[in-house]
Amino acid sequence: MTTDLKQALDELKIERGPATGPSLRRRRWPWVVGGLVLLAVVAGVLRRAPAVTVVAAGAASTEAAGPVPVLNASGYVVARRQATVSSKITGRVAEVAVEEGLRVEQGQVLARLDDAEAARALALSEAQLGSARSAVAEIEARLELARRDFERTERLVADQVRSEAELDAARAERDALEAGLAVTRQQVEVAARAVAVERQNLENTVIRAPFAGVAISKNAQPGEMISPVSAGGGFTRTGITTVVDMSSLEIEVDVNENYIHRVRTGQSVEARLNAYPDWDIPCRVITTIPAADRDRATVRVRIGFDALDPRLLPDMGVKVTFLGEPGSEGAPEYAEVPAEAVRAEQDAKVVYVAADGRLSRRQVETGREGSGRVEIVSGVAPGELVVIAGPRELADGLAVRPEERR
Repeated sequence: MTTDLKQALDELKIERGPATGPSLRRRRWPWVVGGLVLLAVVAGVLRRAPAVTVVAAGAASTEAAGPVPVLNASGYVVARRQATVSSKITGRVAEVAVEEGLRVEQGQVLARLDDAEAARALALSEAQLGSARSAVAEIEARLELARRDFERTERLVADQVRSEAELDAARAERDALEAGLAVTRQQVEVAARAVAVERQNLENTVIRAPFAGVAISKNAQPGEMISPVSAGGGFTRTGITTVVDMSSLEIEVDVNENYIHRVRTGQSVEARLNAYPDWDIPCRVITTIPAADRDRATVRVRIGFDALDPRLLPDMGVKVTFLGEPGSEGAPEYAEVPAEAVRAEQDAKVVYVAADGRLSRRQVETGREGSGRVEIVSGVAPGELVVIAGPRELADGLAVRPEERR
């Protein structure tokens, strides 16, 4: 029994394999060090490779011809004349005669309110005016009779046929009618002005365009209440439509106050709408608003379009470039290189610049060309050495020994 138990325990023992863990890492360490040494040796051999001789020339400094960018900013297209058209009175909308995008002329009817009450009030005022005028005619007739009676009584008193009391009564009747006629005439004037007020109230039920433009919104429908002021509750509209004078479109941008001295009235500006990034729009500075934003440290600048276009819409985002004369503050300084320094590679223009014994491949944007020289707008700075002759195959990072050509 004891022998069988010992044999079973022996079968449960775990056979230990090769060493692992820290001991294995200690065995691998010499190989890692050897690999690093080998890489260092290869790198040293490569560095000792002979440098390629190239002919280089220094990029000269030049100024751009014509206006050059001196400042960039962004803003929005805005309308100087834009109005949300409402009514002068509170009333129920009876008709809306405008739709979004409709061209309207000054004075054109945009909407009508329910005018039943205003029409009845006008009719009442006109009736009162007619009554006052009839009263004037009646008093004038009675006054004419009273004057004749007074004159007759005055003659009879002179002939001692009538008494002084009768003459006084005739005089009093005449004077009373004259005073009554003056009052009635004033009542006619009051009634006439009341008619004018009621006629204006009736006219106020007709909403007209304040100026020519384009309707860009329709804010009310027939049956809704409209008021010149908000009545609360969300059931009363405060406008019928918004009309924009498209001929008053311009650009407003905020310029950092540190660079506002680069902006002047009448300055040429090139604008690009975010919606049409390839469309260069000629513009000019209208004016600089004489106030700064304390929180953002900016000054607002108004810019006018040289010519308007139907593609211009209010609130469009726009980026603008202020242009200045060459040599002015903020104007960029371009590099000018020999024409042979510019190479065509994969549909791009590149220049190889030699610096610290190595080549640097630069993709460039060129400008004016002529007399064997090319203007580099971006990619190369004045004073850098550019390769103009050397091996056919040049590569970025190639070791070179430049020989500068004067």
